[in-house]
Amino acid sequence: MKRGKEDRLRAEIERLKQERKAIILAHNYQPGEVQDLADYVGDSLGLSQQAARTDAEVIVFCGVHFMAETASILCPEKTVLMPDPTAGCPMADMVDVEGLQALKREHPQALVVAYVNTTAAVKAESDLCCTSANAAKVIASLEPEREIIFVPDKYLGQYTASQLGDSRRFVFWNGFCPSHVRILPEHIQQQRAEHPEALVMVHPECLPEVTALADEVLSTSGMCRVARETTRREVIVGTETGILHRLRRENPDKRFYPATELCVCPNMKKNSLEKVLWALQEMKYEVKVPEEVRVRAWAAVERMLAVT
Repeated sequence: MKRGKEDRLRAEIERLKQERKAIILAHNYQPGEVQDLADYVGDSLGLSQQAARTDAEVIVFCGVHFMAETASILCPEKTVLMPDPTAGCPMADMVDVEGLQALKREHPQALVVAYVNTTAAVKAESDLCCTSANAAKVIASLEPEREIIFVPDKYLGQYTASQLGDSRRFVFWNGFCPSHVRILPEHIQQQRAEHPEALVMVHPECLPEVTALADEVLSTSGMCRVARETTRREVIVGTETGILHRLRRENPDKRFYPATELCVCPNMKKNSLEKVLWALQEMKYEVKVPEEVRVRAWAAVERMLAVT
């Protein structure tokens, strides 16, 4: 995008933000131009919590659909807009309410732990939620004799189970992130060969064979923290490539390399400055969770927050 056009778009967005009493939230995987525009950049739950703490009346959520739903769950009195309503999450779509209800009937004594990367309807069917950062802490807080149904990401679930080191019984939903599974062990091995002094950090949504090769297995917020704190000057990053923009901006004295350029989420790349502008101009593509679902989903999120 030409600089003059981008400047005009940003100026008009800023004007409308003031007029609408709006804030713009951008996930760490968003395009760089959207991250640079945002009032807050972070992970999905952290952004929704940030939205709840502000006095903004309108939230423009630059992410995917379940993230905007989470903002609606935590901020029912606010208007939550998505610049592109087609930005979904394939992993979240892998688990449905009917399938989860059937699994609960098969395991009537089990507790359901839902990764925040799920729809509001699935959260409403769950006992409590977790994030990639706090999954182990959430599950460790539960009675050890209770079976755990973990949805939807089997790789996050398996990694979390390996960290607990106890005899808990898990039922893993057969879901996964189509972007993270593109990172293969050979990608890590090749990057290590090219950058032998680099720190390797990967997301727990990656394949077990990949997390086993990493120095650190971290959520996106954890990656941002470790990138700041590490004394290493080079870092290999095993997650969606959008986060590299933030890491490089915040740590200009360090070098960051993607584990592979293949780890791209097409849905995360659907937003743009133009779409943010149109959302504010027309106040369109509102995401509103029905109250009955919202209250039950909020309870699952609130139980997680009480633990963590």
